[in-house]
Amino acid sequence: MKFFGSAWLLCVVLTASAAAADPVAEAKQLFATFVQRLNAFDPAVADLYADEAKIENTRRYPDGSKQTAVVPAPKYKAILRDAMPAARQRGDTSDFLAVEYTPVGAKVRISTTRFSNAKLEATPLVLVVGPGPGGTWTILEELSESRPERKE
Repeated sequence: MKFFGSAWLLCVVLTASAAAADPVAEAKQLFATFVQRLNAFDPAVADLYADEAKIENTRRYPDGSKQTAVVPAPKYKAILRDAMPAARQRGDTSDFLAVEYTPVGAKVRISTTRFSNAKLEATPLVLVVGPGPGGTWTILEELSESRPERKE
């Protein structure tokens, strides 16, 4: 009986290790948490970003011009936390369409189209996720696009 108990424990450990070793499964889990927190207006969405994450947003203007801004991760995380009450007030939830997961070494590139239910517009979003310090999966890079508010 002792053998079977040890064999069972070994199977559980190996199964857990195999699941943790699957980068796409880890990425899917992290992305699901990201979407849930974002749409719940939970400031803890900011905690999913690494402190050294690369955050880049390209703003596209109606005349076709564009401007790219890089924001330090600690500042971006603070902006996210501060923006949640206003986003809740606007009902600014998002749907993520055509989500693709592409393994890149130990990391995964998540490409999607983010549809803002408040602005009624779709913009591309790319997240690069992977193990951070301590092995916890985190957002290492965000490449997003935005457009200026439309004047009616």
